[in-house]
Formats: sequence, C-alpha cells, structure tokens
Amino acid sequence: MERFSSFTTFYPYYLNEHRHPTCRRLHFIGSTLVLLAVLCAVCTGNMGWLMWAPVMGYGFAWLGHFGFEKNRPATFRFPLYSLMGDWVMYWQMLTGRIPF
Repeated sequence: MERFSSFTTFYPYYLNEHRHPTCRRLHFIGSTLVLLAVLCAVCTGNMGWLMWAPVMGYGFAWLGHFGFEKNRPATFRFPLYSLMGDWVMYWQMLTGRIPF
C-alpha cells in the first residue's frame, strides 16, 4: 500500500484515480448536493438534512468509481486525504482548472 507524506504528494494520485470525466462529474454533483443539504439544514433548522449529506456525496462518488473508473475509491484507504481531495477537485472544476 502506498503511503503519502502530505496532501501535496497525495493529490496527484487522487487526480489519477479520477481520470474519467463522468466520474468527476458525478463527484461534482454529489459534492454540490452535500452543500445543498448543509444549506437546507442551516436555513430550516432541520438537522435531518445532514443525514443525506454522506449518502449523496459518497453515493455519487462511488457510482463514478465502480461504474466508470472501474477502481476502488481512495477513501477506503485514505479517508481524510480523499475528503480533502474531493473538495480541492470540486473547487478546481468549479473554477475551470480541471475539465468536467
């Protein structure tokens, strides 16, 4: 199993695990739905929305990995770095640095 000394060394590996455009799109959709669930929880005061955040985030991501990338999500081996990578990739897709 690979080991990474920092997020900086992990992130290129993370991007390599997300080469398929549909996988990246599904990650983006799932992350957007996570943000919407958190926003709904804050705006309505109904914390029940928060239970949907991991379902939407991981559900869409895992669909992308198992259905399109044909690989095992990095979150199984590197949960914290993968969570960080997802949000960095999300921001880079949103700002056009990574194609959809």
